[in-house]
Amino acid sequence: MYWQKRFDRENPDKYLEDEITKIHIENKNYGYRRVHRELRNRKIFVNKKKVQRIMQKLGFQVTSFTRKTRKYSSYKGNVGKISPNRINRRFNTSVPHQKITTDTTEFKYYEIDSKGRMLIKKLYLDPFLDMFNGEILCYSITQIPSAIGILSAQKKAIEITSDCPYRRTFHSDRGWAYQMGAYSCALKENKIFQSMSRKGNCYDNSVMENFFGILKQEMYYGNTYYSFEELKNAIEKYIKYYNEKRIKEKLGWMSPIQYRLNTLAA
Repeated sequence: MYWQKRFDRENPDKYLEDEITKIHIENKNYGYRRVHRELRNRKIFVNKKKVQRIMQKLGFQVTSFTRKTRKYSSYKGNVGKISPNRINRRFNTSVPHQKITTDTTEFKYYEIDSKGRMLIKKLYLDPFLDMFNGEILCYSITQIPSAIGILSAQKKAIEITSDCPYRRTFHSDRGWAYQMGAYSCALKENKIFQSMSRKGNCYDNSVMENFFGILKQEMYYGNTYYSFEELKNAIEKYIKYYNEKRIKEKLGWMSPIQYRLNTLAA
């Protein structure tokens, strides 16, 4: 009789399971801690361990992948002027649009030629990130490492950050594009400091490296893309999600845009 009553009883956690399922569908890479905070944001207060148990029951486990290809490097020696490392790992700032960082990363996708052979193609992403909240302000996506793509994204970043009341700093590594006269002159014309990481030191631009790691972990590794447009659309969709919905502990469990708007309204 005891077990019969147990089976006939309505699931007391059905509402909570439904809400966790909705969060998982929208955010497939959320672990139980992030799901717990998202529930709190939705005014649903529950113990963290209970969230973990329910996610295990529902099979909502996050798959972790490791990087399978070498890191893209745009360093080709000194082709222009090297700027000092003005940021010097001081990544924190309380002022939106004051400290901006950029870098280039490489993706691979596949195409089938007329003879049925599988060809490996490449895509390059050049984002500009605000160190204030980790928001991706703008970016360019190209099929080859392109000065035009980087300069067009830089122009957008300069326009977006023009409301900053203090002098801005644009940080990067020593890639050939950031040593170009056109890139440096655009910063000088707008009275923006240029800053560069030390040679071969990825930690000097760890903010951007961290974003690339999250991006590839959550939308690239474990997936296969069969055209430039398919991969480009996936990156654009993820960046929109990252800016608008993906919550971060360091931002008080808000998304980058939510944090910026909340800070400006305070």
